[in-house]
Amino acid sequence: MIITFCGHSNYLSSLEDEERLLKLLEVVVCGEQVNFYLGGYGGFDYFALKCATQYKQRHKGTKLVFITPYLDRWLNERKDILEKNYDEIVYPAIEHIPQKFAIIKRNEWMIDQADYLFAYVKTRYGGAYRTLLYAHKCKKSYTNLYQGKFELY
Repeated sequence: MIITFCGHSNYLSSLEDEERLLKLLEVVVCGEQVNFYLGGYGGFDYFALKCATQYKQRHKGTKLVFITPYLDRWLNERKDILEKNYDEIVYPAIEHIPQKFAIIKRNEWMIDQADYLFAYVKTRYGGAYRTLLYAHKCKKSYTNLYQGKFELY
């Protein structure tokens, strides 16, 4: 099973959200082996990594996979940190995409690969919203962790 995440870069984590996500992961994964596809670019991505790491500590066979949108100096400068926090680094076949669209295309690739998406989206604009909208259009199963009033369209 592949689970991915999307959420706002300015997301501020809470213990309540952490406990909720960890419980939901148990329900969704339901004992299967899981690979978490993670982005690593902001508040929600760091929160997702933290929760996926906690999940991995309790479940053998779990993999943390960093999906990078770039193959450049940025990746090389962070490779030691990435290799410490992730089991694998994957670069999807998006080298033909202009760099300013790389994160968008990487996010779409992650959705295409995923069986399930956990999101934290509370606005109808931005990259997280666009990724959630793409998942919805692809008929992917997902949970939006934001508990306030939110309508996708």
